[in-house]
Amino acid sequence: MPQYQQHASWKLEGGGQIMDLETAVKDGILGGGGGGGGLLPGKDATLVPVAEKPNLRNMIEELYSEVEDAPSVFICPISLEPMVDPVTLITGQTYERANILKWFSMGHLTCPTTMQELWDDAVTPNRTLCQLINAWFSQRYLQMKKRSENVQGRATELIQTLKKAKGQARVQALKELHKIVVAHAPVNTSVVDFAGVTLLSSLLGPFTSHAVGSEVIAIIVNLTLDSDTKANLMQPAKISLVVDLLNEGTIDTKINCTRLIEMLMWERSFRSEVVPSLSLLVALLRLVKDKRHPNGVAAGLSLLKDIGSHEQVRSLMVSIGAVPQLAELLSNPKWELKFIEPALQILDDLSTIPDGLLALKDCHQIIPTAVRLLMHASEACTHHALSVLWAVCKLALDECAFLAVEAGLAAKLLLVLQSGCNPEMKQRAAELLKLCSHNYSLTVFISKCKLTRTMQ
Repeated sequence: MPQYQQHASWKLEGGGQIMDLETAVKDGILGGGGGGGGLLPGKDATLVPVAEKPNLRNMIEELYSEVEDAPSVFICPISLEPMVDPVTLITGQTYERANILKWFSMGHLTCPTTMQELWDDAVTPNRTLCQLINAWFSQRYLQMKKRSENVQGRATELIQTLKKAKGQARVQALKELHKIVVAHAPVNTSVVDFAGVTLLSSLLGPFTSHAVGSEVIAIIVNLTLDSDTKANLMQPAKISLVVDLLNEGTIDTKINCTRLIEMLMWERSFRSEVVPSLSLLVALLRLVKDKRHPNGVAAGLSLLKDIGSHEQVRSLMVSIGAVPQLAELLSNPKWELKFIEPALQILDDLSTIPDGLLALKDCHQIIPTAVRLLMHASEACTHHALSVLWAVCKLALDECAFLAVEAGLAAKLLLVLQSGCNPEMKQRAAELLKLCSHNYSLTVFISKCKLTRTMQ
């Protein structure tokens, strides 16, 4: 039976070959550095096992970001993932045991890589390769843990620095802490444990510079906040700073401000008097209007949708021109569902108040846009568009129903009735279809429905 052939990449410079695992690890082959990988130098310079080393599969999962750098010989040709239990066929090709056995169970009697027919489907454990894989991932796992410990230590140092630093030194410390928190999720717990959240919250106030405030908020939105911290962040002076930054900050700062306010709004102790802020609403509409930054548009719409759920703020939204601005946004057929759905929901909410309904009726883009979005993106979009159309047509039947039918509403309503939408939506569609038919003769209305002769 052919034996497993050593891969050319395992040869050392100068023509030597790897004779055993200790030599491989010590010499740092396969991208490794000196000093082991699962093996550490003992007092007598020999390599000794690391205590309580995690199993290979767990290490691979934790090192997912480094898997792409793994030597190609570690990768199973079938799954294209690192092997944990490599076995070799008589062809000399190596695979993950579970993958090749599954291949055989499907009736294949060939080598998946070479497609050679096999006269023997026996598999031989490739212990040398298994040890090398373990060594490679063990080394990187230890390096990752060391980096993590160093990063957590640095985060703790920065928190201590922030207690004393002023001016530009404070800004620089915050910038570095922000990078660490974003790049290393486990550090978030350390920041919380070392009272970092309390310290960061204390830096927000009426006299906080925008440079400091922007960095503090960027860090806070990446942390897990408890109820007490959220309650502290709801102080009027802190909210006022967040709103100022939402108006005047960079696009990233504006997005972070919307995320922070959303986090606070979901807290039970959230004070609803925060949302009827003219400055806040103006800032959000500006964010939604800035089409250069789609992520900003999405963030602004998301927060506007949440704020629109509070009845006391809807009239204010209408008064600053939310309806025509949202209608203009929806008129762009290139917007994705994440933009369309919240915008329609906001308009649906505004249609529940008299001045909102009047604004919808007077906006010439609303009816054709809402008709176009029926049965277009999602059931939620259809629900909101149908609700808006029902409201405006009921308000001004002669004017709005005519415009809606001319825009193709009748045919769209028939699609709703034939779809798998919920019964409530179908009932509303039937009522609206009947409402719109009053201004037409039967023959004309049937033609507006675009029915075939058979369907008629």
